[in-house]
Amino acid sequence: MLLWTVGGLVLVALIFDYINGFHDAANSIATVVSTRVLSPGKAVIWAAVFNFVAAFVFGTAVAQTIGKGTVDIRIVTLPMIFAGLLGAIIWSLFTWFAGLPTSSSHALIGGYSGAAVGKAGLAGVMCAECTAWPKILVFIVLSPMIGLIAGHLLMVAIYWLLRYMPPGRVDHWFRRLQLLSAAFFSLNHGGNDAQKTAGIITAVLFSSGYIATFHVPLWVQFASYAAIALGTLGGGWRIIHTMGSKITKLQPVGGFAAETGAAVAVLVGTHWGIPVSTTHAITGSIVGVGSTRRLSAVRWGVATRIVWAWVLTIPAAGAIGAAVYMLLRLGGAT
Repeated sequence: MLLWTVGGLVLVALIFDYINGFHDAANSIATVVSTRVLSPGKAVIWAAVFNFVAAFVFGTAVAQTIGKGTVDIRIVTLPMIFAGLLGAIIWSLFTWFAGLPTSSSHALIGGYSGAAVGKAGLAGVMCAECTAWPKILVFIVLSPMIGLIAGHLLMVAIYWLLRYMPPGRVDHWFRRLQLLSAAFFSLNHGGNDAQKTAGIITAVLFSSGYIATFHVPLWVQFASYAAIALGTLGGGWRIIHTMGSKITKLQPVGGFAAETGAAVAVLVGTHWGIPVSTTHAITGSIVGVGSTRRLSAVRWGVATRIVWAWVLTIPAAGAIGAAVYMLLRLGGAT
């Protein structure tokens, strides 16, 4: 019975990972599609390939943070993990339907920690080992700011260095360079986001006694990267429209700067084992690029609506996770 339960939970985690890729496909391909460098079909294949290649590049620091740095690992049970995953899935699907580029990563953190609070109160997320919260909360602000500053400065530098080059030639070269920037961003997207699901699956295996120490098995890593890559192939077209054209209008040179700036922000977080929102990073970077033309080039109303969705993600997914756990407890499943 335990084996079937564990297998079912691993499957639910991989379904979340697929939805993560589906939901966040816009992060990887919206700019390269909106600048017409790649068709949507080719763009999702390009992004998915590099989502999976990331498995061979990055370690498991983010997975360790998610699995045991946000909740008290001693209280983790299989029903609690299920409630957390369901909270993340429900919120991600709701925001996808609304066309809002929110963070699937923060939805997972919110759902998982909300279920822990439903089980043990605030002690479930305020233990001595729950050291990841300051970094996560700081990077909610830092990742879009790093993306904004990096995208803005890179765009200014490109304008200055190529100020005497004919616009047609600039466009010609950056249509090719944007393939590299899209690949770079997709690599970092996979490297940070797939690890989050890997951390949850590892928590499942650890809490059920299938592994003695909290380490991420190799098969878990590859399964997580494969699931997010398949999700990216599905594409989240509603959010692609918001990211690619509603915030600001981009040309290939701007798409290159936005993707590169966002990739730098995500890379910083991954290096320090911090579960960073790729959505926050790319949105901030797009705003930074758009602001180099003029502040009115950014549709601040759309940007403000996105920021409110960011603010709500962790508490909303947490509330859903806690509610699901309480229902499971009332039903005698915990």
